[in-house]
Amino acid sequence: MKSDAIGLAYLGLTEVGALIRERSVTAREVVEAQLRRIAALDAELKSYVFVLEASARADADAADREIAAGRHRGPLHGVPIAVKDLFWLKGAPTAAGTTVHGAFVPGEDATVVRRLREAGAVLIGKTQMTEGAYSDHHPSVTPPRNPRNGAYWPGISSSGSGVATAAGLCYGALASDTGGSIRWPAAANGVTGLKPTWGRVSRHGAFELAASLDHVGTMARSTLDAATMLAAIAGSDPRDPTALPDPVPDYPAAANMGLRGLRVAIDPAWNGADVDPETQTALQEAIGVFADLGAEIIEIRFPDVAQVIADWASNCAVEAAVAHEASFSAHRGQYGAVLAGVIEAGRALSGLDYQKILLRRAAFRGEVDALFSSIDLLLTPVQPFAPLTLETVATLGEQPELIAGLQRYTCPFDMSGHPTLTFPGGVGSTGMPIGLQLVAGRLQETALVAGGAAFQAATSWHQRHPEI
Repeated sequence: MKSDAIGLAYLGLTEVGALIRERSVTAREVVEAQLRRIAALDAELKSYVFVLEASARADADAADREIAAGRHRGPLHGVPIAVKDLFWLKGAPTAAGTTVHGAFVPGEDATVVRRLREAGAVLIGKTQMTEGAYSDHHPSVTPPRNPRNGAYWPGISSSGSGVATAAGLCYGALASDTGGSIRWPAAANGVTGLKPTWGRVSRHGAFELAASLDHVGTMARSTLDAATMLAAIAGSDPRDPTALPDPVPDYPAAANMGLRGLRVAIDPAWNGADVDPETQTALQEAIGVFADLGAEIIEIRFPDVAQVIADWASNCAVEAAVAHEASFSAHRGQYGAVLAGVIEAGRALSGLDYQKILLRRAAFRGEVDALFSSIDLLLTPVQPFAPLTLETVATLGEQPELIAGLQRYTCPFDMSGHPTLTFPGGVGSTGMPIGLQLVAGRLQETALVAGGAAFQAATSWHQRHPEI
């Protein structure tokens, strides 16, 4: 049964932020409503590692005092945001889904956490994730449950962020993506995920899986909300020399740009090969929406991705071995079998083979850059098949063709570093959401926001919430 509390929970981030700014509702009232909802639902959904009840209340009270005094910090001020347990949060356990780091309590915030605080956001809890941000949860962890249907996969590794956002247990969440870990949970849970250009957001204070593949991004229930969060966390950082120095555009303003004149590319062969009929239907309907909104639809041929997908696994393994070098030898027994196997594979790869991967990766990145010299956006599925059931993914490691299909449209853009936007584009016969993906040129997140926001203004797929 719907209630005012549920209606408040499913408001957009920017909507509830405006209500708080106008003092139609207080930040404390919003936080209390969120905490009650978490207490009622999350024992089953398992999206949070822990909830920051005391500090969230204190931060909400501080936000209310500042706003009452005329010191409004912006659209995130007073709004509850969740933080993937990958990111350091001063004084709070930060384990990255592992037991080996279970006792780690950072003495400082990650840069992205600090920037959210500076924007006035209320950090309401740390969300559950797979071990070390790889593919499987640690054996001691109960995985999050898809709030739309518990028989279906909630995605990896930012699954907790996706579940909490979809279920109205936060208004947005920090997430990360190394091979698809923003996009799969966003698609599976029916929310919007923004993976920016590699380096657009600082990684200081984030546990690494694979340093050159890890992208820090956002999840929310709309493109505008995801863009609003990105605007708060993006930018250069002296603590992370790989963070790009380019000025941060006004991403939320791009939500009003529209699609007229933008060149939206599709590769019919790549988008159609072994893609299930319902996903193809959603994709074709989306193409029609983009065309009706004034986009120029262009057919292109995307570079072959088979080799770059194969190379992703070894590239990730080597960098994971580096990230865990200090703890793996001494604490091997605390690692789950899947992450341990990846680390061992990385340690075993020869320097010659790794250098060949780097050369092929650089060539692929150049091909994708060249493609975006003549287009603005690329439209693809997120995955080539219908939403996965838990029964199917239980044997995922034994199904190489399924793994390759799952990675087809995701990990190539971690290898190239290009930004992507995942958004709901339809609903299948099972009632589960179908995710679509826009890709843009390097540092062209404004085009993603323009495209995603225009699509969501013309459709209502992103407004379909779990009936809880």
